[in-house]
Amino acid sequence: MRIFSPLYLALATIYPLVSTSVAFAEEAAAADDNTEVIEIRSLRQKLDQAGRLKDVIQQTEVLDAITIENKNALSLTAAINNEPGVNVSNECSMCGVKRIMLNGMKGEHTTILVDGLPTHTLISGFYAVDAIATTGVDRIEVARGAGASLIAPEAIGGTVNIITKEAYENTASFDIAKGSHDFTAMKAMATGISDDGKTGMTFIGQYDKQDQEDHDDNGVSEAPFIENFSFTSFITQDISDSSNVQIRISKVKSEIFGGPILGGQVDSIGAALAGYDKQASEHLFEDDDVRKQYLGKPWETTEWIDTSRDEAYVKYLTEVSDYTVAEFAVSYANHLQDSFYEGIDYQAEDTMWYARAKIDMELSDKHFITFGADTRHEEMRSSTEALEAVAAYQSDGFDYETTGIFFQDTWTPLEVLEVAIALRIDQITADFVDPEKVGTEVEETFIAPRLDLRYFHTDELTSRFSTGRGYRAPLSFFETDHGILDTELGYQIDINSLEESLSASYSLSYDTETVAITASLAHSSVDNLASLEETADGVPLLTQLEESASVTTFDITLGYNLTENFTVNIGLEKFNYDDAFKSSYAIAPVEERASIELQYEKDNLKVFWSTVWFGEKNLSDYGYEGYNKLNDASTVKTLVGKSFSMSDIKVQYQLTEHTKIYAGVSNIFEQTQIDDGDTPLFYDAEGGYDVAYIYGALHGREMYAGVEIKL
Repeated sequence: MRIFSPLYLALATIYPLVSTSVAFAEEAAAADDNTEVIEIRSLRQKLDQAGRLKDVIQQTEVLDAITIENKNALSLTAAINNEPGVNVSNECSMCGVKRIMLNGMKGEHTTILVDGLPTHTLISGFYAVDAIATTGVDRIEVARGAGASLIAPEAIGGTVNIITKEAYENTASFDIAKGSHDFTAMKAMATGISDDGKTGMTFIGQYDKQDQEDHDDNGVSEAPFIENFSFTSFITQDISDSSNVQIRISKVKSEIFGGPILGGQVDSIGAALAGYDKQASEHLFEDDDVRKQYLGKPWETTEWIDTSRDEAYVKYLTEVSDYTVAEFAVSYANHLQDSFYEGIDYQAEDTMWYARAKIDMELSDKHFITFGADTRHEEMRSSTEALEAVAAYQSDGFDYETTGIFFQDTWTPLEVLEVAIALRIDQITADFVDPEKVGTEVEETFIAPRLDLRYFHTDELTSRFSTGRGYRAPLSFFETDHGILDTELGYQIDINSLEESLSASYSLSYDTETVAITASLAHSSVDNLASLEETADGVPLLTQLEESASVTTFDITLGYNLTENFTVNIGLEKFNYDDAFKSSYAIAPVEERASIELQYEKDNLKVFWSTVWFGEKNLSDYGYEGYNKLNDASTVKTLVGKSFSMSDIKVQYQLTEHTKIYAGVSNIFEQTQIDDGDTPLFYDAEGGYDVAYIYGALHGREMYAGVEIKL
């Protein structure tokens, strides 16, 4: 099933690289016109003046291509993980499901945008986020808090906006890297401009893969095999001196396999799936101990997810007058999932259409307004042969529609004060389509206001305050438990309200030529938070909490340019969750975190080091309970998630004007919970087997080296 080879990627990228040189387009149009940006890529580039705090109201962290390169990040999740207020939670040792959490909120509360437009469906935030490639990404904007984006009110945790690199010149680049655990990465990008400067094209291809990891050698992986392929075409065309159209088309494929070790317990992915015989083994492990050798059949611990996603958008911009710009946009996404969870099959197709019309208008030197309307239609259908005969099973297929209008006024009453007031009104309909789910579960009108303030105390010291309201429809069981399917019990849904949130944040920034410090405090509360419970018969039930749930976060970042060649960044973070919020988590989230980044750059050499420390946490607060040995209380698993740290290093050298070589090591000291003696596998009190006793790192040390060629 490893259908994407390096040869396939090479063939896929030949066309754009040999095509006739085409155009410079216009200077880049703004990506998300309603997300105000503070570019703090800064201190990772020797506090370059152009990349620090810009003249904007709302705080938004921005990671540029150099930051992504320093991390050797191939995916969106690797790029933004451990940035201020951001945590990428790994919630399964088999399938590797990743969730992007902002300000301590859950992963499903994050909305992923591409160039300011929704191109990800509601279920695509759970699988294949590791396949969102960083090749061809100009920057990633992270806006935290409800109402963080005027056009994404359902992002009650915040938004992650991926900005595609536009063509400014005729260029081509290739990057090939290899490493341990069969790490392989191939990246290619070509940009072209036409002779008349009206057309620009960007073509991007990326292939990467990573083998399984089995640190305790018991025959079951703690980190899955992952193979990703993506290809993107981005075209921008000036239609006239005052109008432009942009078209972006992308294809993403991902395959994940965890469980039995390929080449050891089973020959191939196909063999593991074909071996399903519905007859469970009497003993899964030697002595019924998850720390010992796996004895069961390969399918009994196999988790396989094959994902295919198509994305596209068309955006038209026109200057109506010297003071007015209009935008009309349509985006499309189709997400296909075929999966197998230890004997349970699950297939899903999720299709989304989104359309927006927006006007930006400068009324005066004190008022700049934005207004418009948008609509979203999403249809998801799922099926499972294994559960067709289970009476208690209800399909999680749904129809989801929203239609909204929005308005924002950015007002400057004083030279030292800026105010942005925004309001959205949305009509939301969410309907589960299972025949047993009669009627429409959610049909509401929601009003979402937002307020942003910026005050200049001095030229160096600035305060920012934001507050906003948002909503979200909890529609997928993957947000509570990725492997909830059960051949005996089934699955039930009891959702009848939107999740409603209110958040507020304050930040104080001090910024000079050599030092930048930002301290931030944020609080978010959510009503009707989705939660996994059980019916009286023990059937898993997707329902909602009756009480409000809240989280408060604090973070402070410091960047200092010690010398012309040496920069240091330090971050400290604290996340406080109330009991209601803790009860909703499947995996214990980060509570405390500290980080340090060091960058030395001189002549052709650059060295980048980072260390991230994670604090201890009480696992019983999140409902952890398990045993290493079946029906043996003396082998109870730890209820203390010990503190640990992870360190990475990357060294890069510019050989020639066109050639760069690099090498690095991730998780240098191999700090994983498995190497510390605790597998994520466990038995529960009822004798059931599971794979998600996770509180530390699962990926071990990885060494890599590569070469990049730019033409």
